[in-house]
Amino acid sequence: MNVSLYQAAAALEGSMQRQDVIAENLAAASIPGFKRNRVGFNSVNAEMFNRALDQANKTELRFMLPRVTGYIDFQQGTLMPTGDNKNVSIDGPGFFGINGPNGTVYTRDGSFHVASSGTLVTKEGYPLRTAGGGANIVIDTNDSNPVTIDRDGNVSQGGTPLGQLELVQFSPEDLKNIKRLNAGYYSSEGVTPLPVSPQETRVAQGFLEGSNTTPTHEMGELMSTLRHFEANQKIMKIQDETLGKMIQQLGNTQ
Repeated sequence: MNVSLYQAAAALEGSMQRQDVIAENLAAASIPGFKRNRVGFNSVNAEMFNRALDQANKTELRFMLPRVTGYIDFQQGTLMPTGDNKNVSIDGPGFFGINGPNGTVYTRDGSFHVASSGTLVTKEGYPLRTAGGGANIVIDTNDSNPVTIDRDGNVSQGGTPLGQLELVQFSPEDLKNIKRLNAGYYSSEGVTPLPVSPQETRVAQGFLEGSNTTPTHEMGELMSTLRHFEANQKIMKIQDETLGKMIQQLGNTQ
């Protein structure tokens, strides 16, 4: 068995997956609060692929194969001023709680606006959750006083309290398990969220958090992936040619 062919083929598959991830990051790089997907490679013993190789002779599998692992990079992006007092960002760890169409979801995209009913909603029209799970935050559209949101997420208008935005965070271990629903929203996947720490997290009114990636960075990653793909493609070609020569020589042996 030519081990190098298997290893190079696994690396090619990993490069293709990495390219798909980079394409998704590029498409969402301009979305406020977007967190980039990342792909890593690690070596595992071939014996660990038990499900696919149950019938194989384990004495023939004492070599290493590259395995692709994916995860979400939750590093904070740059806070950018917008001049809109209904735009907010989270400075520090945490998420806004949102009443999505199928239950509670979480986001760091603070591109909020006031619906025709006066409810404070996301750009998709989902109402914001309030701390403690209370009623929606409703703005008086006939009141000329501006909406104010303090560092703890308390919303008021003309000095009248309207409610507090739900701000939650997840432990480092639980953060690895939350699921991305789309570019801006996440599901807790049954994990219980925790309240944020006021010492670590604050709400910044009039700001939006930028994506934690840039097209320039992702294009650099794309070029690196292309070179990785080409290198393993050449390895497969060399191994195939070597194998062909060996078969030809053996065939000519009298």
